[in-house]
Amino acid sequence: MTDTLKTGTSGATGGAGLPRSTPEALGLDSARLDQICALIERHIAEGLYPGAQVAVARHGRLALFRSFGQARLAPEPVAAGDETLWLLYSQTKMIVAAAVWQLVEQGALSFSDRVGDHVPEFARHGKGEVTVHQLLSHQGGFPSSQLPMAVWADHDRLRRTVCDFTLEWTPGSRVHYHPAAAHAAAAVLIEAVTGRDYRAVIREELLDPLGLVDLRVGVPPELHDRCAHMHESEGGRQIPLVETNTPEHFAAGRPSGGGYATAAAMAAFYQMLAAGGALNGVRVLSPRMVAYATRNQTEERVDGAMGMAMHRGLGPHVRGETAAIRGLGAIASPRTFGHGGAGSSYSWADPDSGLSFSYLTNARLEDPFHSRRLDLVSNLVHSALVEP
Repeated sequence: MTDTLKTGTSGATGGAGLPRSTPEALGLDSARLDQICALIERHIAEGLYPGAQVAVARHGRLALFRSFGQARLAPEPVAAGDETLWLLYSQTKMIVAAAVWQLVEQGALSFSDRVGDHVPEFARHGKGEVTVHQLLSHQGGFPSSQLPMAVWADHDRLRRTVCDFTLEWTPGSRVHYHPAAAHAAAAVLIEAVTGRDYRAVIREELLDPLGLVDLRVGVPPELHDRCAHMHESEGGRQIPLVETNTPEHFAAGRPSGGGYATAAAMAAFYQMLAAGGALNGVRVLSPRMVAYATRNQTEERVDGAMGMAMHRGLGPHVRGETAAIRGLGAIASPRTFGHGGAGSSYSWADPDSGLSFSYLTNARLEDPFHSRRLDLVSNLVHSALVEP
């Protein structure tokens, strides 16, 4: 285990954009945070995942940032460290959504616009009435659509593929998580509106101003050695997921699930959201935009993919007041919002307390274990909050 919380140090932490502090100075119980670390160490000792990284932040400062285990197992083991970049899977959707929010603030589009207003050929196959709001809240109507690997490096083909998605039900009539399709369409929308690669837009307009150099939607070649390899458990062994552990995947920045980051950088990103769109004196979004986009837009309607009300915002989902929720912790404040990544990770922010959290691992695990461990970990963070 690497402990990068150094009492008495100051200044930004690597590419996270947050100065360091102590749990006590931020109104947090350090013993409770130690329990999180002990739980992760136990998981690794039990062989559930090779490595992990965790970060907790509050009021613009980093209270905890630790790395555990191995970032890679083959061809030679590589220990996880502060600079390890972890595959975010669907946590990437939040970054892409925030870039769309910026375009709305700039007056380049509106949430009520039809996607086809900006990408005319998207209207094919009955998709002409799909709005940006429906796209980002998983109400677009094409959840089963998938993309071939060929679109990773060919964005003309990405646009053609997205425009050929086939409508499965009337837009707005259901809430159903779109694992690959919706945010691919959002990436195409960003490129159509800006005339630039969506990865460059995200980098230059959203992440660079915040100093989040360790949050990447498309990892440049010189940083590929920092990318953790993803695995899945099979017969008690960790099997590398070959498709994701390649230079092509590191560089692609798949909008639905190909971002990479440190936990500290993700905690900083959510600190920005918890603070209403600003980090370290730099504003990238307005408070009104953050409040609107992180509000429950789908009420108590059940998400067909999840089997429960997910309280979808325009990117994240929201805790709300239901008995159960995925990932955010049962005891979370109702306004807590965030997003997870395919059986492996979660990050969230609580705007009521100013708390943010990121938990990243490099193995995909199935339910019910995955959801239960997320509830355990997130509840430990919420219960660490002892001072308002």
